[in-house]
Amino acid sequence: MSDHRRLIDISLGAMAKNRRWIAVGLGAVIVLGAVALMMVPEQEVEQRRSSRLGGGGAVPVLVIPARLADVPIYLDGVGTAKALNTVTVRPQVEGKLISMNFKEGQDVQKGYVLARIDPTTYQAQLDQAIAKKAQDEAQLANAKLDLERYERLAASNSINKQQVDTQRSMVAQLQAQVNADQAAIDNARAILSYTTITAPISGRTGLRHVDEGNIVRASDANGIVVLTQIKPISVIFNLPQQVVSQVNNAFAQGPLTVEALASDDKTIIDHGELQVVDNQVDTTTGTVKLKAEFPNENLQLWPGQFVNVRMLVDTRRQVVVVPTGAVQRGPSGPFVYVVQSGDTVAVRPVTIAQQDDAQAVIASGVQTGDPIVTTGFAQLAEGRRVRVTPGENGGPPEGEPAQDRPAAKDGANQGGKTDRPAGTARDTRQRRSSSGAAAASPAP
Repeated sequence: MSDHRRLIDISLGAMAKNRRWIAVGLGAVIVLGAVALMMVPEQEVEQRRSSRLGGGGAVPVLVIPARLADVPIYLDGVGTAKALNTVTVRPQVEGKLISMNFKEGQDVQKGYVLARIDPTTYQAQLDQAIAKKAQDEAQLANAKLDLERYERLAASNSINKQQVDTQRSMVAQLQAQVNADQAAIDNARAILSYTTITAPISGRTGLRHVDEGNIVRASDANGIVVLTQIKPISVIFNLPQQVVSQVNNAFAQGPLTVEALASDDKTIIDHGELQVVDNQVDTTTGTVKLKAEFPNENLQLWPGQFVNVRMLVDTRRQVVVVPTGAVQRGPSGPFVYVVQSGDTVAVRPVTIAQQDDAQAVIASGVQTGDPIVTTGFAQLAEGRRVRVTPGENGGPPEGEPAQDRPAAKDGANQGGKTDRPAGTARDTRQRRSSSGAAAASPAP
């Protein structure tokens, strides 16, 4: 009986001890909650309080006034840099390579001596042709003297006229032989000149394909070296077939500027001009090829390099623009929140003429100077009071999208029409390297 009572006492003591620990834990939780509540920013507390009160409090927002700007219209694509001219330097005669006068990767000018082939055999052939001509010229001179004698004798009927005609024919034959000798000399001299291999264009040498001392032939497939002209350089890129007429109309007005962009799609590598639009559309991809030429003075572009390009085809003059992040979309179409004089917001339906990831061109619905809300959309509604936080009237830098939401990717229509070509249902620049096609988008 005493053992049972001892066990009961021990159990009651353990339960009392657990209650004490539970009380201590609850007290710690209450203290931590109070500390956390004290650390909540006052603005967040106010927002939560406003939310509990049914949205009666003023919502802090950022505001940017709508402004006028010139908005360029670009067509974007992905291209490949290609050397303006590429030449595989091959020997035109067979022989031993006695010297290589260039270094790999060297920039050379047109006419620079790249290599020399042993000219001994070809020099001998030239000397033989010259000697043969001298021999025939001597025979021709003697035949002309005989012809003069025969003509004098024939005038006095001392010899037969047939003999004169025969001699005259001999002179003509020897004259033709001398002309053939001169042609042989020219040919031998040309062949001899082929032993000196010169650069046909100005450019940069690549890796040499043969070393000094080897026997080279005109039939060698690899040649001696590949010479590429990379200053200037060309870029070939593709655009959808829907924009061909737009490009041709703009090209007819004057040269079109093309910009080569880095992989970040913002940094401009080089400026060039459109040179040609291909004369047919690729039926497999539905795209057309275009070729632009870039100065490439600092060798920013390299043959075979993939590069993003954009081509300026038009510019919208003095149009109303707002940040893309300010444009919202609802069941009735795109709209923006405009701050009114009584510190309340109004919903303004807008018509978007053009849009990219930075700014939207507003065709109707907003006037220049209207204060456009760029943040806090989750708590906004028609007539809701707002508070423009200090120092935010200027808002974020012009052209930067708001950070509350991603930039809209669907272009807004006006009467079912957009400024983008058919088949390009996006506003942000997007590359399609598999087909080479790219959509049109305005500049940021």
